[in-house]
Amino acid sequence: MKEIKKVVLAYSGGLDTSIIIPWLKENFNNCEVIAVSGNVGQGTELDGLEEKAIKTGASKLYIEDLQEEFVNDFIFPTLKAGAVYEKEYLLGTSFARPCIAKRIVEIAKAEGADAICHGCTGKGNDQVRFELTIKAFAPEMQIIAPWRIWDLKSREEEIEYAEAHNIPLKINRETNYSKDKNLWHLSHEGLDLEDPANEPQYLKPGFLEMGVAPEAAPDKPTYITLHFEKGIPTALDGVEMDGVSLIKKLNEIGGANGIGLNDLVENRLVGMKSRGLYENPAGSILFRAHDVLETITLDRETQHYKEIVAHKFAELVYFGQWYTPLREAISAFVDVTQATVTGDVKLKLYKGNIINAGVTSPYTLYSEAFATFDADEVYDHKDSAGFINLFGLPIKVKAILDAERKEKGAE
Repeated sequence: MKEIKKVVLAYSGGLDTSIIIPWLKENFNNCEVIAVSGNVGQGTELDGLEEKAIKTGASKLYIEDLQEEFVNDFIFPTLKAGAVYEKEYLLGTSFARPCIAKRIVEIAKAEGADAICHGCTGKGNDQVRFELTIKAFAPEMQIIAPWRIWDLKSREEEIEYAEAHNIPLKINRETNYSKDKNLWHLSHEGLDLEDPANEPQYLKPGFLEMGVAPEAAPDKPTYITLHFEKGIPTALDGVEMDGVSLIKKLNEIGGANGIGLNDLVENRLVGMKSRGLYENPAGSILFRAHDVLETITLDRETQHYKEIVAHKFAELVYFGQWYTPLREAISAFVDVTQATVTGDVKLKLYKGNIINAGVTSPYTLYSEAFATFDADEVYDHKDSAGFINLFGLPIKVKAILDAERKEKGAE
């Protein structure tokens, strides 16, 4: 490793990155530390960040507004793909990391930095997501990952380090959940959640931040109608909206109705299982609406094959492989499938439930004339007999031959 004089740090102002600034200066000859925060919808978490970064030793702080890029270049391609990791995780942290890391690389190059530093733990997935993105855009850049080399072994020891260095924190030992927040979600890990036997404290004041528990939601349902153009949501209840505004509004509506709580044990890339609680109001609504619209706009073979592709797409995103030829190729396939995914989806939101309430599209493949149980002029029921005979021919032949072999064996 060459001498480190200038480091660009992926900075959130949370526990890890708050103590990394002084740690870097202590361990790399008082090097210059430039902090970079990517605004992907953290909201008030960005308040006071510049003052804090400078006070703890950074020479400057970049706060980059990445919300539009995050939505259009990462969230919507994943939504169109229908990609959900292990059936429930909507990839909120997974696709935010490459978005942020790409901008960090750009700043590191502009600043002539010797290295990029991140605060990801050696057990987590984020270290992979950050570093694969760095390798994609700056393959020669040195990477510093303190969690892999420092003497601190726990978040408890991190808090002690912060207290010893007079670094202000917004958490304490009792509320020390590991959280990640952006436009798409809020994740909670650690403390009582580390034991899968413990029920999440949904009703505990301050635990949920993006909405309420289902039992605390209104007794009256809320109806919404989403309009999609080629797989992308463009309007809510008849009002055209950009992606950032639409997601924020759906977070408000969905959160108020207890929508989008996902409690799951997932398989991390590094090998162990981990338990997390995710708040995904807008994401849950949009995935449901998009799925519903595809049921009438995609033919059977495309719909079924796309489900297979979605599984792989989700793995690539979760594993930090956004900037890879395969992910780009799958996105190209997905874009072709979305040519007819245009229309309106009406949903009923009620106490944590998302209930279908109607779907229409100018490209619908649903024909009431063919599907009806009433008398019709377009479908001859007698045709099904020949179809079944041919479709079932392999089964019939196998059964006949098996019976013949069994009979010969008996002789």
